[in-house]
Amino acid sequence: MARSRSSSTVWRYINPAYYLKRPKRLALLFIVFVFATFFFWDRQTLLRDHEEEISKLNKEVIHLRNLLEELKNGGDMSVEKKKYSGEGGQAVKNMDSPDNILDAQRREKVKDAMLHAWSSYEKYAWGHDELQPQTKNGVDSFGGLGATLIDSLDTLYIMGLDEQFQRARKWVANSLDFNKNYDASVFETTIRVVGGLLSTYDLSGDKLFLDKAQDIADRLLPAWNTKSGIPYNIINLAHGNPHNPGWTGGDSILADSGTEQLEFIALSQRTGDRKYQQKVENVILELNRTFPDDGLLPIYINPHKGTTSYSAITFGAMGDSFYEYLLKVWIQGNRTAAVSHYRKMWETSMKGLVSLVRRTTPSSFAYLGEKMGSSINDKMDELACFAPGMLALGSSGYSPDEAQKFLSLAEELAWTCYNFYQSTPTKLAGENYFFNDGQDMSVGTSWNILRPETVESLFYLWRLTGNKTYQEWGWNIFQAFEKNSRVESGYVGLKDVNTGVKDNMMQSFFLAETLKYLYLLFSPSSVIPLDEWVFNTEAHPIKIVTRNDRAVSSGSSGGSQESDRQLRTRKEGRFRVHH
Repeated sequence: MARSRSSSTVWRYINPAYYLKRPKRLALLFIVFVFATFFFWDRQTLLRDHEEEISKLNKEVIHLRNLLEELKNGGDMSVEKKKYSGEGGQAVKNMDSPDNILDAQRREKVKDAMLHAWSSYEKYAWGHDELQPQTKNGVDSFGGLGATLIDSLDTLYIMGLDEQFQRARKWVANSLDFNKNYDASVFETTIRVVGGLLSTYDLSGDKLFLDKAQDIADRLLPAWNTKSGIPYNIINLAHGNPHNPGWTGGDSILADSGTEQLEFIALSQRTGDRKYQQKVENVILELNRTFPDDGLLPIYINPHKGTTSYSAITFGAMGDSFYEYLLKVWIQGNRTAAVSHYRKMWETSMKGLVSLVRRTTPSSFAYLGEKMGSSINDKMDELACFAPGMLALGSSGYSPDEAQKFLSLAEELAWTCYNFYQSTPTKLAGENYFFNDGQDMSVGTSWNILRPETVESLFYLWRLTGNKTYQEWGWNIFQAFEKNSRVESGYVGLKDVNTGVKDNMMQSFFLAETLKYLYLLFSPSSVIPLDEWVFNTEAHPIKIVTRNDRAVSSGSSGGSQESDRQLRTRKEGRFRVHH
């Protein structure tokens, strides 16, 4: 009974009728309910706010940990945030997203590679042109101008490796001497030394580098003292005696004669002395006088007459960067009327490039053949793998339909160049490739000397399309370099990409270009933005300066004027040779 009475009492307090007969108790119950509801809601709100704050704090901890790691490794994030971001640090706001975390991790791996290469150079070859990692000694491949050091200045600066940069600056200030009895390549000295010093000046604002750039440029200028204005390609730095290499039959080389415009125009802009610009622009005006309808020039030019000699037409060695600079001078001048003839010449040359495109069987890889007379040679240099990036960069100056056509071609060629790497046992590309029916591609010259061209094109395609596939390809190439080329004292090339046998040279452009383009491939677009900088053919970024001057005249028309167009920026055509 007791239990029955207890149950009945409980039911009485639950029954609504009990409260309806007692209004005061109903009001009290309502008040209790309201307070309980508010209390519960307040607790839940506080809990949610607390969880959000904890989440934000966790993100800040991760972000600060990343920044701390960056500072330990040379301050990379501060460089990106303070020196290159026009968005007040926008580049690092989304560092906690999965894609950006992966990019940051890969960027750090590339920076580690740069530190390994640089510290090895510092230890075993300081002040020399290049390091021989296997024998741990330096060699002077370029007359003892410290080519690797100067080539690396802007890479160190961009990566935020300040201590290393300051040691290099001290060497430039106290030890760099151009008064050498050495027959220097005008081309190599311009793209590596003049370009490296000018780029470092543009990045740092330190006039030391501008003064040094002017010093070496003055020593190169007599090379342009020919009847046609087409320069000799070799000059003695101490005595100023120019000449051409004997193996060209006295001719000048197309790429070597048409790949100084960016550097010398920039030097005139920064010093106010137009003599540098006039010398190099006269070359383009001279070539434009008899520019062919397909825009394709043979690689040998008579420096006295300004006429071309019977020789190969190629976007590979000795031709490449001439075409690159036609586009890039237009970009450098901010696409104004003063540089419109460069764009017109470049577009003409791209019609010629399209005429050299062939496709393999069975896989239909697109490639650029080489032309001799009326015949096409089914061979393509890895050097020509700069072309996909160039086409992507220049595509935005066309109408939408034409732009898509050239961008699609750029992507096709990039796929071929990537497969130059993937088709070998080491996953590193040979120097050149041949194409035979039913065989797609086969390595010709089988060495790899750490070249940057394919990575460069991947960088441009990634920047201009946002397609992450190009980052993945670049990462695969980087891993192949790490596996096959990294040794105890730096990086070496391969004598044979099929066997993996190593050579004994760390080329200066590996630090200037290959590692820089890989680093930028995994960096925010605000790091060296392509609407503010243009890369020379050695990957040295030079600030874009609007040109409103009149084109330099040499008694001939500077080319028809075009409407200004839109654009961004692209890569190089590079290194030479070899006979």
